[in-house]
Amino acid sequence: MIYDEKDLQIIKFLQGDIPLEPRPLKNLALALRMSEDEVLECIKDFKARGIMRRWGAVLRHQKAGYGNNAMVAWKVTPEEADQAGEIMAAAKQISHCYLREVSPDFGYNMFSMVHGRSTQELESTIESIAELTGLDDYVILRSVRELKKVSMRFFD
Repeated sequence: MIYDEKDLQIIKFLQGDIPLEPRPLKNLALALRMSEDEVLECIKDFKARGIMRRWGAVLRHQKAGYGNNAMVAWKVTPEEADQAGEIMAAAKQISHCYLREVSPDFGYNMFSMVHGRSTQELESTIESIAELTGLDDYVILRSVRELKKVSMRFFD
């Protein structure tokens, strides 16, 4: 795929940490001699052409005060999966939830990343999700430390 210089500059900008300010595209637009709307249209075009799948905010949970985090592995039947996934996805304390094939060595097939400001908050959220979904077979895999959290970089 061929990119022009403006495309490359926009992609490089999107690879990094977007400024937390009311108009995060303003300085990029000025540097490229474009309007903010034109930059946004380029981003939409990247998505339409399949250059980019999604663009969204990533919360750094540790920095935001959520120091108690755990991956919870749930045993879910195919009949329970959709409803359980919707309940988990609606919970503000869960950042992501995935349904995977059951590994013969592990036995769990739904995974959700749960965040809390305290151990009590984390455990309360997990208990609440278990009650709401009716799932009682799960294992809590606590985060001991964060090894690496970086965005993909395609251009430097």
